[in-house]
Amino acid sequence: MHFLQISQVSIEFPTPKGQFKALDGVSLNIRQGDFISLIGHSGCGKSTVLNIVAGLYQATEGGVILEGKEVNEPGPERAVVFQNHSLLPWLTAYQNVELAVKQVFNRTKSKAEMKEWIEHNLELVHMSHAMHKRPDEISGGMKQRVGIARALAMQPKVLLMDEPFGALDALTRAHLQDSVMEIQNKLGNTVIMITHDVDEAVLLSDRIVMMTNGPAATIGEILDVELDRPRDRLALADNPEYNRYRSEVLRFLYEKQRKVEPFENAKKKNQTNNKSSKVA
Repeated sequence: MHFLQISQVSIEFPTPKGQFKALDGVSLNIRQGDFISLIGHSGCGKSTVLNIVAGLYQATEGGVILEGKEVNEPGPERAVVFQNHSLLPWLTAYQNVELAVKQVFNRTKSKAEMKEWIEHNLELVHMSHAMHKRPDEISGGMKQRVGIARALAMQPKVLLMDEPFGALDALTRAHLQDSVMEIQNKLGNTVIMITHDVDEAVLLSDRIVMMTNGPAATIGEILDVELDRPRDRLALADNPEYNRYRSEVLRFLYEKQRKVEPFENAKKKNQTNNKSSKVA
């Protein structure tokens, strides 16, 4: 039995012009401890897949199974880290994490155990020194660290990350990528991450899931990244395997984009020719 199964997932959304099919037959089996990246052009349904796994959307067809149980609503075993940290501005970093811990462990941990657990998770993301600061007193990268700590503190079976570093500068982004690799190495989390960054996908992932363009997007290719862990970004820069993986992802994204453009152009050309024929 697979740890997490996404099985023949399709979803449609109502629009003024009728039903819009965002995903069509998406299937993926994920092993426990896998780090999966979803990559593709804007509008290819990456966030929709993530939201279905999170239980925020219901698939029109197919479904998601986590450890033998169907996913049909949000739950603490699936924690989400968004691009926007979503911290409550009037609470300190400690208190923001505490909210999640109380929600999940209020009946199973004592106050002392919860305090220790909150501090442990802030330490994991290197935020112990700023745990009593409010969001407006810390940097964007530090806010995102707190968001990751809050998600980890729920002790989820699956960590879902929707472009968690997308709004950060390059240096902060690199530091957080290293932190996420370090945390996953320690905890063995199962992670599904959305990214637009090819280098980020190759650096962090065990598998890269490449989505076709929407509408009716689906999985185009899956690339196994067989690079030894722990990974060092500087050492990988000259690694021929790393560069081969990077080229394969770029090639897929470029070719898929090119396949759509000529089709659309040909379609418009045919429509124009048909109109001309009718006039004639």
